Amino acid sequence: MNNLNSSVLLSTDLPLPLFIRGKVRDSYDLGNHLLIIATDRISAFDSVLPCGIPDKGLVLNQLSVFWFRQTASLVPNHLIEAVDDVHCLDTYIPAENRFPYPSYLSGRSMIVKKAKRIPVECVVRGYVAGSAWAEYHQHGTISELPIAKGLKQSQELLQPLFTPTTKAETGHDQPLTMEEIEELVGDALAEEIKEKSLAIYNHTQEYARARGVIIADTKFEFGLDNDKLILIDELLTPDSSRLWDAEQYKVGQSQSSYDKQPVRDWLVQAGWNKEPPAPILPPEVIEATTRRYQQAYESLTGRKLEYPPTA
Repeated sequence: MNNLNSSVLLSTDLPLPLFIRGKVRDSYDLGNHLLIIATDRISAFDSVLPCGIPDKGLVLNQLSVFWFRQTASLVPNHLIEAVDDVHCLDTYIPAENRFPYPSYLSGRSMIVKKAKRIPVECVVRGYVAGSAWAEYHQHGTISELPIAKGLKQSQELLQPLFTPTTKAETGHDQPLTMEEIEELVGDALAEEIKEKSLAIYNHTQEYARARGVIIADTKFEFGLDNDKLILIDELLTPDSSRLWDAEQYKVGQSQSSYDKQPVRDWLVQAGWNKEPPAPILPPEVIEATTRRYQQAYESLTGRKLEYPPTA
């Protein structure tokens, strides 16, 4: 049975072949396509927490759909259709396999192309923040690349950096050089991945800044559709990006982000040893995190979050 608790979707159990269950998303195999559902699960320090964040899945799905459409002229993506009305699934599911579609699929799921995933996290950094700041502060490098001296925490880089990493199934991602990506996928495709990653970042950063949001850094995933490079997974969400309020931005200090920072902060303060099981979050932390996700969506899109119809 679907694990719905106080309007929080933690898991799904549809009568369809499960393709993959990730930390946040559940994907089902529709034959030539996939149905990807963004749940309200939240992870921190490589562990999925036992409680969810209301509306998180709605934000992740709807914001990804928004950005896929915004960037389609720059690079093709895997989006075929956003599930705004559950009855659209009839197009992709044969009559003999249909079932009563749960209403939560509306607004938090999408139909996508199947693609051969490229095992690279395509990270683009426009500002010195997070692990990049820690490395720069200690060694004067970012992803082992020498960087101009004298930069302050959260300062904008002279130009965005492409700092790819491995996509680890367990543990932490490790930095990749362009030479290593070339060995993995070939010279031409490696260069196309870098070029498209920087083009998407530059385009969306300009778009976001006009709406009062700074995209400090983000990560993209690509796949191959009949040997053609396409964007897959999610795109420029608070889970995959460091998003700052431009009005509150100040060089030389850590910034408040539209993401799960309240969760990380509370877990550290609570003294959790970062080993499973993770503790239950208090209501005020859950509410604060929900607000951040909602604010990210509304600031970037200029829209109110769309909720699925009640059953």
